[in-house]
Amino acid sequence: MKICFATHNQNKLKEINQILTDFEIIGLTDIGCVEEIPETGTTLDENSKIKADFVTSQYQISCFADDTGLEVEALGGAPGVYSARYAGEGRDNGANMELLLKNLAGHSDRSARFRTVITLILEGETHQFEGIVNGRIITELRGQEGFGYDPIFIPEGYDKTFAEMSAADKNAISHRGRAVAKLEKFLKNRT
Repeated sequence: MKICFATHNQNKLKEINQILTDFEIIGLTDIGCVEEIPETGTTLDENSKIKADFVTSQYQISCFADDTGLEVEALGGAPGVYSARYAGEGRDNGANMELLLKNLAGHSDRSARFRTVITLILEGETHQFEGIVNGRIITELRGQEGFGYDPIFIPEGYDKTFAEMSAADKNAISHRGRAVAKLEKFLKNRT
């Protein structure tokens, strides 16, 4: 089964292909979609659905899309749905982390969670899957792996940031890994 993952992010596409090995997962570039799909929703659920709807209607292919947010307790759940654009429209991971650390300065509660919502549109039906991992934000960047906020996020029960873990270790416990596991179970039950 060939399914499009609505992303231009090669890191995300690689991560998904490492998890969904029983399916042929292609990205937006593979279907000739070069435009950036607008994320105009105010929630992760809305944004993932907007992206999946766009691809399905424009390219007539089964599709899933995700939206992920880092929700920091001391910041009232920010950056949340705006995580990728926290420091501005440029999607600059370094600037996003710098702003987050600045905004957390002086806060003793550094608890946070990553949350991913995946919307799958398959055979005209829409399904959503959620994955959450709790953890905390540290004060300095650690590790070279991963992307986004991975260098400053330590998942609960671990002493390494996501950026210090191997891809396999991160995928086994990450928010996206948990949501994708639900997606994978659903797809396997359908085939």
